[in-house]
Amino acid sequence: MPKPFLSFEAQIHYLETDKNLRIPDHEYAKTMLKRIGYFSLIGGYKLPFKNPTTQKYQDGTRFEDIVALYHFDENLRELFLKYILKIERHIRALLSYHFTEKYGEQQSEYLNPANYAMSRKNADGINRLVSALGKLANHNSDYPYINHQRQAYGNVPLWVLFNGVTFGSLSKFYGFTTQDIQSKVAKNFDKVNQKQLEQYLSVITKYRNVCAHGERLFSYQTRNDIPDTALHAKLGIPKNGSQYIMGKHDLFAVVITFRYLLPSEDFTRFKASLTSVIQHYLRSPGAMSDIDLYRYMGFPSNWKKLTAYKK
Repeated sequence: MPKPFLSFEAQIHYLETDKNLRIPDHEYAKTMLKRIGYFSLIGGYKLPFKNPTTQKYQDGTRFEDIVALYHFDENLRELFLKYILKIERHIRALLSYHFTEKYGEQQSEYLNPANYAMSRKNADGINRLVSALGKLANHNSDYPYINHQRQAYGNVPLWVLFNGVTFGSLSKFYGFTTQDIQSKVAKNFDKVNQKQLEQYLSVITKYRNVCAHGERLFSYQTRNDIPDTALHAKLGIPKNGSQYIMGKHDLFAVVITFRYLLPSEDFTRFKASLTSVIQHYLRSPGAMSDIDLYRYMGFPSNWKKLTAYKK
């Protein structure tokens, strides 16, 4: 049965009377529901506060506790997106450089499927990618710098085009380009081979979308895994069979990815900011315990030792 429309007042009444949520300030609750929306706020952040048996909120849970978790996640998204964008810019620069170094600056080269790692498995994906790049180079009018290149020179070099390409398409471009180009790109990252870089990019593409679209980040998990790394073992992350139970497709996997793909000074700044964001939330009234928070995020309790170990 579809859920009925409820006014803001009815939503508050439902949460109080049916779900055991404490809401001492109805005006504040109404303001937050107007700003964020019931689905995004309550639907997105209720789980840590619910009693799994009764499906009601744990005794003493306040509306403000859910809002605090929402704001924590908002701060996480802002922080993670900042450093994902740094990696994205780095990959754009390296890929456009090494592809153009090999094939030249004419757009006909990146629009030629033969200049990719063509195979029966890759053929459809390469053709879709080339088609999307062609539409952007020849028809899209949203980017002034692309329009200028098209109108002034009749050619849009890859290093210009890439500024209008999504990170998802950029990740696919890397996956479909030839092994020699992949190898040249990967050599810019210490102890990362070309296959591992493809795995890292696949995972952080998903997390970039979560951050950019304002979705719940702290407990998000992907279907893709990052590779097993020396850091998994050095941190003593336990396994379930042959699979590490943390740091593979959860938020900690992104932290490990940052450790390998960011310059060391950037990672140091990221880690300090992340520590501050977490501590600020844990000090707020009604916050979940650090043990529970780390469990949702996929963080081991000793995660801060990431910088104490060599990659």
